[in-house]
Amino acid sequence: MSKYIIGIDLGGTNIKSAVFNTTFKKIHERSDATEADEGPIHVLNRMANITQEMMAAEGIHSDEVNCMGIGVPGLLDPQTGLSIFSPNFPRWENIHVVNHMNNHFDFPIFIDNDVRVNLYGEWLFGAGVGCRNLVLLTLGTGLGSGIVNDGKVIYGATSSAGEIGHMNMYREGRACRCGSSGCLGRYVSAVGMVRTLTEKLEAGRSSMIKEWVEGDPSRITAHMISNAYDLGDTLAVEVMHETGEILGFGLSNVINMLNPEMIIVGGCMSAAGDRLLNSVRNTVRNHSLKLSSGACTIVQAKLGGQAGMIGAAAYANHRLLSNTGM
Repeated sequence: MSKYIIGIDLGGTNIKSAVFNTTFKKIHERSDATEADEGPIHVLNRMANITQEMMAAEGIHSDEVNCMGIGVPGLLDPQTGLSIFSPNFPRWENIHVVNHMNNHFDFPIFIDNDVRVNLYGEWLFGAGVGCRNLVLLTLGTGLGSGIVNDGKVIYGATSSAGEIGHMNMYREGRACRCGSSGCLGRYVSAVGMVRTLTEKLEAGRSSMIKEWVEGDPSRITAHMISNAYDLGDTLAVEVMHETGEILGFGLSNVINMLNPEMIIVGGCMSAAGDRLLNSVRNTVRNHSLKLSSGACTIVQAKLGGQAGMIGAAAYANHRLLSNTGM
């Protein structure tokens, strides 16, 4: 009888991997450098080697593994196992992840978008347990999102539903890699908030952060803005509130459209906590439908970097049971 499920969260910097039992208790966990610059085949072989090493370390035979799930950044087809494009990986286009991994393993393997596997993790094991209608945001380099509606994860016609980060907020705004401009993610991600602060410094505003980075704006981080906020830096407070207000306007639209009972904010920006979320909540309260906003709580993610691994495993188990008709 199969006893284990493997979950992998493939990131641009690290591959986070874990083995779980069938009740999703973690048996083994590790994190390894992705080495994305070496190309897609190298990354895929690296994931296969990591999996084999975890199984060997725990004495797990292939026929004891129920299935494996992998969260992959970017656009993909979860039904065929094809990763169409991933912006975090050089030369990564139309990479058949599942076919390649099937050369190494004979148990079922499934892939999904990295944000959606985080959604599965927070929904089933983290902040969203018990919710039937929720939205997960991951605020980092960009803004990723996933949606649960009436107890089902939403995929859409091309498995790209939930691109809240590309909601257009300004007719003539910051250029986005999607080809449009003024996208929400260009303002409320960690990169977006840093850019807002940098633009204000370039316009002549002052901040202790300028001294911290010795006048080099390329060294500014979102974490620095949080630290300066705590020290009462006027510009840091302004930028944090401005970022939260823009996100609040975006989420007001989300709440009016989707009527979620919870919005979970994850990613590195979630570390800002109430510094950011208080402005978000105030804006939502004032600019979304009262009935809908009154039923929706906005909270920080609970699992942090663990969500992707356990979410990938839970997603794979769900796909396996769906495919077998159970």
